[in-house]
Amino acid sequence: MPDHEIRGSLLRNHGGGHAPVSYLELFFDLVYVFAITQVSHTLLHHLSWGGFAQAIVLFLAVWWAWMYTTWAANWANPERVPVRLMLLGAMLSSLLMSVALPLAFGHGAQDRAAMFVACYVGLQIGRSLFMAWALWRDDRPAALTMARIATWFTFSGTCWTAGVLVHDETSRLTLWAIALAVEYLGPIGGYRIPGFGRSQPSDWVISGSHMAERCALFIIIALGEGVIVTGANYAGTPGSTTDTAAFLAAFTGSVLMWWLYFDVGAERGARHIEHHAEPGRIARSAYTYLHMPIVAGIVICAVADGLLFQQARLPASTGLILTQCGGLITFLTGVALFKRFGSPLGNIPLSHIAGGALLLLLGGWAWLRPVPALGFVATTAAVMALVALWEWGSFHGGWQDRLGRLLNRP
Repeated sequence: MPDHEIRGSLLRNHGGGHAPVSYLELFFDLVYVFAITQVSHTLLHHLSWGGFAQAIVLFLAVWWAWMYTTWAANWANPERVPVRLMLLGAMLSSLLMSVALPLAFGHGAQDRAAMFVACYVGLQIGRSLFMAWALWRDDRPAALTMARIATWFTFSGTCWTAGVLVHDETSRLTLWAIALAVEYLGPIGGYRIPGFGRSQPSDWVISGSHMAERCALFIIIALGEGVIVTGANYAGTPGSTTDTAAFLAAFTGSVLMWWLYFDVGAERGARHIEHHAEPGRIARSAYTYLHMPIVAGIVICAVADGLLFQQARLPASTGLILTQCGGLITFLTGVALFKRFGSPLGNIPLSHIAGGALLLLLGGWAWLRPVPALGFVATTAAVMALVALWEWGSFHGGWQDRLGRLLNRP
C-alpha cells in the first residue's frame, strides 16, 4: 500500500513488497565508508593477535550499528520528517563512534572509549525506542519486538559501560566481547524477555528486495576500502614494475571478490528473499549474520593490500600470509554459506570449498618456507580466479558438456 494512503503513518507500508533505497540511506552509508576505513587502519597499525581481537570487536559493533539501522529503514519511511531526523541523528552518532574507534582500546584514552560506547549504545537504544513508537499504531507485534530489542541493548550496555571503567585492555576486550555476545544472541533467541515472551521471524514483515539491496551496497562499501588502499599506496610509489605488479595483484583480488559475490549470489539471494513466505527469517540468517564474514573478509584483505605494498620486494611476512589467506578464506566461507542459506537451491558451491582448501595449503606452504610477497599474493589471486571461473562455468552455459563434446570429436 502506498505510504500516502495511511495518514499520519511513519512507515513505508510496503506490505512485504518492494521498498526503494532512499537517497538519505545512501547519505547515511557515507559514514560507514569512514568506519570501515577506521577498522582496517586500526588493524594495520596494530597487527598482532591482540590487535586482531580488538579489531574484530570494533568491526562487530560497526556492523551491528549499520545492520539495525537498515532494519529500521526497511520499515520506516525516510520521506517523513521524524524518520529523517532519526536517521540523521543515527548518522551523527555513527560518525562520532567512528572517530573514537582507533583509540577505543588505547591506554589512557578513557575519553575516546567513553565516546565510542556512549555513541554506540545511545544509537542502538535510541533508534529502537523510536521505532517502537513509530510502529505502535500500525504494527503492535513489531513495536513490541523493538521494545524487547531496546531492553536487550540496555542490558548489554552495562557491559559496554563497565568496559569503559576498567583500565586494562584485556578486561575491556572481555567485557565488550560479552556485550556483543549478548547482542548477537538476541535475534536467535527472539529477544526473549521473561514474562513478555519472544518475537517470531514470521512477525517480521519486511521488504526482502530492500534488505538485499542494502546489504549488496555495504559489500560495495567494503570493497571500496580495498580499492582506496590500493590506489593510495600505488600513488605513493615511484611506479616501478614491482609497484605496478603489486597494484594489479591487489586490484585483481578486489575484482574477483566482487565477481564471486555479485555474479551469482547477490541476484539469487535477492530473488529468494523477495519471494520467500517468511522474508524476515531469510533476512536474519542470510543477510544479518552471514554477510558479516563476507564483509569482515574483505576488510582483512584490505589490510593485506596495504602490507603488500610495504613488502612487495621482500618475502611474505607472517602478517601478510595470515591477512591474505585468512581474509580470502573468511570471505569464501561467508559467500558459500550465503549461497547455501540465501537461495532456493540450498547447496554450498564445491568451487568455494576447493578454493578455501587451496588457500589453506598455500598459506601453510608460505608459512614453512620464504616466498616472495608479490608472487604469494598473485598466486592467491589465481586461486580466486579459478573459483570464479569454476562457478561461472557451472551456472552459465554448461561448460562441462561443451568440453566433453570437444574432446570426443573425431
